[in-house]
Amino acid sequence: MNEQIATLFIVFLYLLIAALIGRALMSWFPVSHDNQFARVLYQITEPLLEPVRRIIPRTGMIDFSTMVVIILLYVMIAVVQQAANA
Repeated sequence: MNEQIATLFIVFLYLLIAALIGRALMSWFPVSHDNQFARVLYQITEPLLEPVRRIIPRTGMIDFSTMVVIILLYVMIAVVQQAANA
């Protein structure tokens, strides 16, 4: 695998993780639905979270889907790093 492509993909995955963490942090604070940053963040992260939510529903007030997606993204990073080093 081309090392530069692998690095670019890993950076993209880290950006997705940062977006998920940002969305999780935003859920702790009252954020207006008119906020453009919040809307973009939701548009980026919702396609990742929705399929996981269908499998793992909310448990009371706790939504584990964000944590599951972040773990899956870290697994993807490890796989890409292994493929780039092989």
